[in-house]
Amino acid sequence: MSEPSSKRQKTEPPEITLVYWPGMPGRGEHVRLAFEAAGVEYGDTALQKDCVDKVLAHISDKNIGDDFSPPPFAPPILRHGDLTISQVPNILLYLGPKLGLVPENDPNGVYYVNGLALTALDGLSNEAHDVHHPVATTLYYEDQKDEALRKAEDYRNNRLPKFLGYFERVLSSEPSKGGEYLYAGQLTYADLVLFQCLDGVTFAFPNYIKKVRDSDKYPKVWALYERVKGHERIKNYLASERRQEYSLCIWRNYPELDEQP
Repeated sequence: MSEPSSKRQKTEPPEITLVYWPGMPGRGEHVRLAFEAAGVEYGDTALQKDCVDKVLAHISDKNIGDDFSPPPFAPPILRHGDLTISQVPNILLYLGPKLGLVPENDPNGVYYVNGLALTALDGLSNEAHDVHHPVATTLYYEDQKDEALRKAEDYRNNRLPKFLGYFERVLSSEPSKGGEYLYAGQLTYADLVLFQCLDGVTFAFPNYIKKVRDSDKYPKVWALYERVKGHERIKNYLASERRQEYSLCIWRNYPELDEQP
């Protein structure tokens, strides 16, 4: 990766590090997948000693930033030389051109890719999280279980099909260039985001997703999912210890929120 511009001069490319919590894929997984797909070495605080302390130091009320960067609000956080930035779409917008995960010689392509990634994050990550925390993030799931049951029914019956149908249309559109990937006929970070979101909702709602896949709905969406999953670098990553296991994060498996047999 090329070095970000700054006032400081360095003779070697700076280390690039993802700052995120340990023990969960979470929102940091979208950034990891970008690095892994590109074959780029990166630091990951989730795999480092005193990880939690490192994350807390970044988001502490005492952190007022530095000469180059304002303080981040929450992880995931990317550190690259003097640059410290946060928010998944912002990080991917920065990394995409550097990692070859947006089309070259296409000045508008990065914005199309980012729009697709934002849509996946909205419907298949943020809304998936709100299913089990529909009232307040500060409350336990058990404190809002009745509301979560109502939210889950609407999500399965209305919101999930809406977003899956949208991406099926994208893969059928001319800009997809053949339907193998979302844009320009090549792997972009939007495909990686969609893959992770689909993997997450499969973990959270296995019965519902099995029913959908058995019905042969959204075939291009699931073909893309399997295509990304089978990408050599991604496949190796998913089988490695670097891949965090699902736990109590964005995508949670509460059987009562899933499609009932």
